[in-house]
Amino acid sequence: MTVSILGAGVMGLALASELSGRGVAVRITDRGGVPGPHACSWWAGGMLAPFCEGETAEEPVVRLGQQAAGWWRAHGAEVTANGTLVVAPGRDAAELTRFARRTQGHVALDGAGVAALEPDLAGRFARGLHFPDEAHLAPRQALAALAGRLAARGGAIETGTDERADVDCRGLAARDVLADLRGVKGEMLVLRCPEVALSRPVRLLHPRIPLYIVPRGEGVFMLGATMIESGERGRITARSLLEMLSAAWALHPAFGEAEVLEIGVDARPAFRDNLPRIRRRGGTIYVNGLYRHGFLLAPAMARMAADLVVGGARPEVMDEDRAER
Repeated sequence: MTVSILGAGVMGLALASELSGRGVAVRITDRGGVPGPHACSWWAGGMLAPFCEGETAEEPVVRLGQQAAGWWRAHGAEVTANGTLVVAPGRDAAELTRFARRTQGHVALDGAGVAALEPDLAGRFARGLHFPDEAHLAPRQALAALAGRLAARGGAIETGTDERADVDCRGLAARDVLADLRGVKGEMLVLRCPEVALSRPVRLLHPRIPLYIVPRGEGVFMLGATMIESGERGRITARSLLEMLSAAWALHPAFGEAEVLEIGVDARPAFRDNLPRIRRRGGTIYVNGLYRHGFLLAPAMARMAADLVVGGARPEVMDEDRAER
């Protein structure tokens, strides 16, 4: 049995890894070839934070996302399990209270507790929330790990398109078939700031421009990310750039002197309710709609899609209204 997959982003590669681990031969075709800047997942934060996402996400995201850290670790990615720290400036303390009320799995911290977790934030925040069971990874390393495992098992990633693919994981490009798929633009920055050391992702709450910052090691941080209802994938706005940098400065003034290494812009694929779907059209299975939860939900989606491909098991996220008739 050989399965052909369209798309070498996080979803396509996760499914390929899941299938090849079950002894299935896999071939991936991607118009950009191996993972790179052309893929939305290249610009992801890599936060495996199901409990934090529960602030706005539906129950399946929290539940299915709890599988992610273990899956990524088992599939060759370097996962850092230091949890997530959530803080807010004193004027926005109500945002922290609201966040705590809407989430689970956290420990309340006072200022000393914040400083104990992240010494460089000592004296800057009077309260915080620690989500100890969350984790993060470096997306580009994780994608490379999946591609390497696929190659070691005899799989291939080819450059081009394949109209006859068994599984379509193209993300937003699949709008040519999935008419209700929409784009949610995200803008991010990669900064170098050796003066600040963080050991876990930090979320800074703000009623208008919440920020997350993810340490990449050696003084490098990923800073993001906006959520704009747009499929535009190429340009960052001056307003977004200003707001993200201002939020970083509010977290720690040393970020005002940071070196900007990269600016990334892409559009996440999402359905109306921001939940993923598996659909079947003709002879092709479509796995899509990961929204802002790419690395968090790709493992669970890969398992369900592989169960469908290999054994015909109907996944819980199968779209009843649009499944093949």
